[in-house]
Amino acid sequence: MKKVFYLKTCGTCTKILNQFNLTDWELREIKSKAITEEELDAMYAKTNSYEALFSRRSTQIKAQNIDMKSLKEDDFRRLLLEHYSFLKRPVFLTDKEIFVGNEKKNIENLQHFFGNE
Repeated sequence: MKKVFYLKTCGTCTKILNQFNLTDWELREIKSKAITEEELDAMYAKTNSYEALFSRRSTQIKAQNIDMKSLKEDDFRRLLLEHYSFLKRPVFLTDKEIFVGNEKKNIENLQHFFGNE
């Protein structure tokens, strides 16, 4: 399995995706085709945390008046399935590894993974 979950309107996602040869990867635009429970569970299996997959920058946090301090793992899972903007992106998922988000260290790990150092 080689999947990338991204948002096509996100300039950061586009910039990151353009750095790599993704010809044999499945590209999933999460706004047009939401992540499934199975895909989310596959991500969880690699991170052991729904919170690690959760974007604290989502505009939906304020829109839905969500109290971040009160959320538990089940809440993060429910929210991730409820709205695409809660997923930290991009997410590169393989059978053995996962790379979540656009933090500098994650991008460096991705570059190492692809041999783009």
